[in-house]
Amino acid sequence: MKKLLLFSVALLGFTFASNAQDISSNAIGLRLGDSNGVGAEISYQHALGSNNRLEVDLGWRDGKNYDGFKLAGLYQWVWNIDGGFNWYAGVGGGVGSFGYDDNNGNDYNDTFIFAAGDIGIEYNFDIPLLISLDFRPEIGFGDGTYDNNDLDFDIALGIRYQF
Repeated sequence: MKKLLLFSVALLGFTFASNAQDISSNAIGLRLGDSNGVGAEISYQHALGSNNRLEVDLGWRDGKNYDGFKLAGLYQWVWNIDGGFNWYAGVGGGVGSFGYDDNNGNDYNDTFIFAAGDIGIEYNFDIPLLISLDFRPEIGFGDGTYDNNDLDFDIALGIRYQF
């Protein structure tokens, strides 16, 4: 019985060790999605361990009658599917601000905070390139000028250089 228990523990340990994967220490690039109207984001990822990381995204938008920014931070867990394919999930939140002029002399401004989840799939190439597709549901809390008090579903493509 002891041998069977010892063998089971060793087999389980080897299984977890073989599924463990080292993720890149750092990655920087773009996250291209709608980001609740803010648009493309500069994205930075920093490994916190062999299978978890911190992602920080900054998006901004500026035009003739509008401007805004959005800063998001997420803690992510990463699991290997096969070879260079990984899937990940995370939680986090952020802050943003948006303003526009309606051309009638009325200025509208809103500062908001939001909570976010994140789930996605990524491919880690043999070269230092990482591409991903993720789904990020967000719920915002603001003064309601831009209807931030609802659930937003953001889908984005990420392209990052790893170092």
